[in-house]
Amino acid sequence: MAKKDTGKKKGNGAEKSSGAEKKQPSRGDAVRAAAAQAIEATAGQAGFTRERAQQLADELVHAAGRFRETLEELRPVAADEVVALRGRVEALEARVAKLEAARAAPRRRTTPAKRPPPAKRPPPSSA
Repeated sequence: MAKKDTGKKKGNGAEKSSGAEKKQPSRGDAVRAAAAQAIEATAGQAGFTRERAQQLADELVHAAGRFRETLEELRPVAADEVVALRGRVEALEARVAKLEAARAAPRRRTTPAKRPPPAKRPPPSSA
């Protein structure tokens, strides 16, 4: 409970204030001030916490993507993929056979045209 001021005013109606006469904050005011101070102190940390949580979420998404790729690589090959690969291998075999046949065929040798001798340049003149 707060104490009532029973003292009489002295002088010409003007009050003199001293350090002892100042009113101390009530418990409610002290709790409000402490709560406000705590909120201000944690406000800066909230931004850091939010940023760190976003980093962790990004790392988790990246790890999940890598995991999905790894599972995709480990998955057995489907029958239609095998058929497609066989077709590509056969096409490559046909191309290689064609290239080897072209290389094995005898080439006609043609003699290159003779080049005229280079023209003689006049000796450099000194000026």
